Amino acid sequence: MKKVILTAVFAFATFTTFATTAIHSNPAQKVILVQEYKELPVEELPSAIQEAVKRDFKDAKIQKAFVNESKEFKLELLVGQATQTVYADANGNWLKKE
Repeated sequence: MKKVILTAVFAFATFTTFATTAIHSNPAQKVILVQEYKELPVEELPSAIQEAVKRDFKDAKIQKAFVNESKEFKLELLVGQATQTVYADANGNWLKKE
């Protein structure tokens, strides 16, 4: 009788071990969509973006401008001697991109 009980305990432990290791989830997995930007003449930028640059980057000059299909704008600014890349939507709101 002792052997039957021990065999049942080991069998139960084996099945529960397989059941717990079979479930894998990775909540930290991110989906990153890469959208290509097309160059846009600086003169064709929406006025809201040009005003936002003047307001928030006082001494900056827009060197290059790019736009993607979602109407998000990528701007290369010359601030003093340094070049800085910023992103904005069509309304002049700044976007955080990594």
